[in-house]
Amino acid sequence: MIDPDSDQNSPEADAPPRRAWVLRAAVGLILVLAVGVVWATNYWLSDRFTETTRVRAELRLALYSGNILSELQRSAVVPLLLARDPALLSSLGSGEYSTTSARLISAEEEIEAASIRLLDISGRTVAATDRNLIGKTYAQAPWFVDAMRARDTVFTASPRESGGTEFVYSRAMRQDGRPVGVIVVEADLSKFERSWAGISDAVAVIDSGGRIILATEPRWRGLTMEQALAARSAPSAIQRAFQLTADWANAPPDAYVSGTAVMRAETRLPFRGWRMVSFTTYDSIRERVNAVLALEIMGFAILLAGVFYLLSRRARVQSLAYRRESVELRALNARLSREIAERERVQKDLAVAEQTLEQSSKLAALGEMSAAVSHELNQPLAAMRTYLAGARLLLQRGRGTEALASFQRIDDLIERMGAITRQLKSYARKGGEAFEPVDLRAAISSALQMMEPQLRARRVRITRTLPRATIRVMADRIRLEQVIINLLRNAIDATKSVAEPQIDLLLTVGETAVLAVRDNGPGISDLDKLFEPFWTTKKPGEGTGLGLAISSGIVKDFGGRLTAHNATDGGAVFEMQLPLYSDRITGRAPRAAE
Repeated sequence: MIDPDSDQNSPEADAPPRRAWVLRAAVGLILVLAVGVVWATNYWLSDRFTETTRVRAELRLALYSGNILSELQRSAVVPLLLARDPALLSSLGSGEYSTTSARLISAEEEIEAASIRLLDISGRTVAATDRNLIGKTYAQAPWFVDAMRARDTVFTASPRESGGTEFVYSRAMRQDGRPVGVIVVEADLSKFERSWAGISDAVAVIDSGGRIILATEPRWRGLTMEQALAARSAPSAIQRAFQLTADWANAPPDAYVSGTAVMRAETRLPFRGWRMVSFTTYDSIRERVNAVLALEIMGFAILLAGVFYLLSRRARVQSLAYRRESVELRALNARLSREIAERERVQKDLAVAEQTLEQSSKLAALGEMSAAVSHELNQPLAAMRTYLAGARLLLQRGRGTEALASFQRIDDLIERMGAITRQLKSYARKGGEAFEPVDLRAAISSALQMMEPQLRARRVRITRTLPRATIRVMADRIRLEQVIINLLRNAIDATKSVAEPQIDLLLTVGETAVLAVRDNGPGISDLDKLFEPFWTTKKPGEGTGLGLAISSGIVKDFGGRLTAHNATDGGAVFEMQLPLYSDRITGRAPRAAE
């Protein structure tokens, strides 16, 4: 016979309790590990996605501020041009205004201004693009009084009677040295509010006095930012509870807009001390973080389900043995069904995560295009600023004819900026450019004329070695000049630390046309990364690292190649190779004169 007591005291009898204790310890360890991993993942991803969202908000602000400055600068030139219009001056002298309004309407359609008004010496509107304003008197309006006192164009931002802010450029029209009227041009900045509302959560422009003059939230206009953020109803207890629950994993919010936590981004506009502020919610950040956390929690849940299954299975084996085989089979079937359901749910969550990542990549592409627009427009804006300063000095000295030439150059630069924005669209979608035979020598001369203010300011020595004959290539003239300007700008920046800066331009012709731009700077440290987007050796704030990447893409579109190397005696050399334009009749390319 077998002694029952000996069987109960055997090591096999003590094994089940030890296994149960090990399983319970494993469950506790998995729970602690799950909490730690979820907390660490939430902290790291929240910080990373928050920084990414903040950078995108700053890039959008840079684009928005550039649009505002462009609109203001375009409207600022119009009063000066119209103030010299002989037809308008003649109508003020004769009092005949039958065709004046039609002339103003034609000018409004060309410059896309909000409105244009012509006032006589008493402040009465004698002609306007909005005929309902004819006859209305503005003798007490600030922009009329300031324009009559000043000899230059006056800018005024004043509240409208119907709400909002009116942005006006006004200038006195003078005949024989005395004022005979005032021309008033209103800039249309309200269109930017409508475009911002479809992209950003909340955007506001603040003047130097701290008053909001543009905003996607209509109730903010005319208030300070502190008043605008405080002008909201107090949240109820339930709203506060939801607010704390939603923000427990985010960084402390910068502010609350309509009861929603937002991050704040701010930039300064180089115009009368204006500032631009944007507010972005944390919703997109929380959604992406929650998608990853859901996957982690699901993995730990499956692991715990397996551990609990082992515990229950051992209990069933000890209590039921062989008499419950059918029950075990049903339990196994149920477990498989749950696993199938879990797998289907995991697949759905993965699909949601893939959609989220795809949206993130689209937003990143939008940020790159915003940075590219800002980079490509800096050069024309800098040249316009220089020409405006020169024109102002010429007007002060009474040299109006020469000042008009400067304004013509500014008009050409505005056309160039429009062409640049169209070119940047082709940076994302290739094809569609209008190529034509372009004289490469003329393109070099045009680029040097564009860079003339920077070259004079730095006193850089330029040497040109060009063939006498015309060298024609098949390209887009504006984009070709933009590449040459980018190469010249890089050369100027590379020679900042050189006592006697020098840049050599060498154009040679063989099987292809080769333009070499050489400087006597320190050279290039990393040639492999030179044409990668956002890689730059400049200090923060001085460059975006997009110029050479864009230039290389343009040259490739022309069928050429852009390369760089360090010269043996110091400095960097950039070479642009382009195929020569072949005559359609002879099939031969023109050769340079020997």
